[in-house]
This record gives sequence, structure tokens and C-alpha cells, in this order.
Amino acid sequence: MPSFRIVVVEHTSGPKAGNIVEKVGVYNPKSKERVIDTERVKYWMSVGAKPSDTVHNMLVSLGVISGKKINILPAYKPARTTENVQSGGEPVKEEVKAAASAEGSSEPKEAPAEVAPVEASTESSEAPAKVE
Repeated sequence: MPSFRIVVVEHTSGPKAGNIVEKVGVYNPKSKERVIDTERVKYWMSVGAKPSDTVHNMLVSLGVISGKKINILPAYKPARTTENVQSGGEPVKEEVKAAASAEGSSEPKEAPAEVAPVEASTESSEAPAKVE
């Protein structure tokens, strides 16, 4: 049965180290039961303690502190597949894929200028420009 302690720790040690300053509450995620000593939480925040993002959201929903909730979920990144990635690791533009399928070949014969690779000439005395 999962259960979490809400603790105050020094910034130099983590909560898993066991060196807690004070236990200010518990949270049971299955029953959604939260027991928090709000007076101690307000005291610690008044002397400079900062809650983690999850505890901040919990305190906002309980009305202990005012403010907006913080998004703690990671940003969505679509999966990269091999069919929509060129050999150089850059995504293939839809126009290139559409032109390739219209011609009947799997690769386009001539890529648009915005997707074409830049090649530096070694014959000139100037250094090639750095492409970022």
C-alpha cells in the first residue's frame, strides 16, 4: 500500500537520505487522503523553504497557498520513425515525400533548396562557412 511522507529537508541532502528536519504530513495516493500540518508548512515557507512541484500543487488544491498549479508532466514529443527521417537525421518535409510518391520513386531526385544539404567547396582559399 503506497504512502508518502511530506517532509522538510536541508537543501544539501535529499529526502531519501533520512536526514529530515521535520515531518509535516502524509499522503495516500490510493485513497487520496492528505494529512498536512498547515501551520508548520506556512512557517517553513516563511523562513525560506520551497516546496517541490508536486507538493506545491497539493498545497494549492488544499488552499494552503494561493497561486497557479505547476505542470509537472513532461512535454509531448512525437516518436521519430525511420521513414520520416533523412539519412542526416533531419526530418523529411511533407512536400519532398509527396513529390517522391508522385514520381514513383522512394527518394526525390531533387530536394527543395530549404532541405538540400550545404556542401563546402575545398577549392577556394576561404574557410567554409559554419552552418548551424
